[in-house]
Amino acid sequence: MTDQSAPPVTYEVADGVGTVTFNRPDGMNSLTLATKVALRDSLHAAAADSAVRCVVLTGTGRAFCVGQDLKEHVADLQEGSSSLGTTVAEHYNPAVTAIATMPKPVIAAVNGVAAGAGASLAFAADFRLVRRSAGFNLAFAGIALSCDTGSSWTLPRLVGYGKATELLMQPRTIPADEAYALGLATKVVDDADFEAEVASLARSLADGPTLALGAIKRSLAFSATHDLPASLEHEGQKMALTGKSADHAAAVQAFLAKEKPVFEGR
Repeated sequence: MTDQSAPPVTYEVADGVGTVTFNRPDGMNSLTLATKVALRDSLHAAAADSAVRCVVLTGTGRAFCVGQDLKEHVADLQEGSSSLGTTVAEHYNPAVTAIATMPKPVIAAVNGVAAGAGASLAFAADFRLVRRSAGFNLAFAGIALSCDTGSSWTLPRLVGYGKATELLMQPRTIPADEAYALGLATKVVDDADFEAEVASLARSLADGPTLALGAIKRSLAFSATHDLPASLEHEGQKMALTGKSADHAAAVQAFLAKEKPVFEGR
């Protein structure tokens, strides 16, 4: 049995890595109201903390996150109220926006099934490390709902418009290896090696040039909704910013000295 006093989401910071963990294993890390609030607030804390240079989003137990908690949702419907519209605006949208826009890399460490909003949250991350036994399911249409948590934006950019339409309108479980072939997974990792691989990537990113990584992330997002001239101008602004950074100066000095640079993230 899960400790009922345990927080539904935990947030820990160690050596520049902020780890946000869904912590409702008995409920497959489904999203109750309390879970959504804790997730949103944890992601905002990670985004705002300059000491955090990489964020890992993961789950406990055999699921990453299976999306909206349907038991809680059914109870709302039976009471004559549906909070779906409200929760999208107050919880899902702020959470996915934090993942997609924070100026630091985010890793979705997909330890188990990611369904519905859980899959959408993973798709917003910069990297998706997927345990070989895990998978994705865009489950929305299966319960007669539209998609949310940014999947209408992120999914076509990962797999193309046609495949996104198929996966959303005819939901099914997508095994890890197929997810990799489609572009949904950055890397598929054998179960036994999963935690070590996540830690290794997080360490590499947290030790990287955080300002530059954040600028690259924002440049990619900007170019997705702007034409070439505007994107070139935006790139120039980010190049000017990073060109004045302490990390760039350190990298140039290390190159001249034939040494490995040490980045401070600024």
